[in-house]
Amino acid sequence: MSENEFATGSVPVMVVARIYGKDASWVRAGIISGWLSIGKATRNGQLVTKIEDMSSKYGRINFYISPKRLYEETGYLWKGEKR
Repeated sequence: MSENEFATGSVPVMVVARIYGKDASWVRAGIISGWLSIGKATRNGQLVTKIEDMSSKYGRINFYISPKRLYEETGYLWKGEKR
C-alpha cells in the first residue's frame, strides 16, 4: 500500500461543503462546535469553540482544515484544487 501525499495548506471550506453535500455554514459550525474534527477555527490567534462566537461583530474567523484529517474522515484526497 502506498503512502498518500497530502497537499500543503488548508482545504477550502467550500470544497469540504461539496464533499459532505452540505452548506459551508454547516462545515464552519461543525468545526467550531467540535463535532467535525477535521480542523480548527481561530480569531486573532485564539481558538474559537463556541457557536455564539461565530458572530462577525467579533471579527473574522480563520479556518484551517487538515487535508490528512479530511482524508481520514471521508476518504477524499485533496490535491490543492480550489473547487
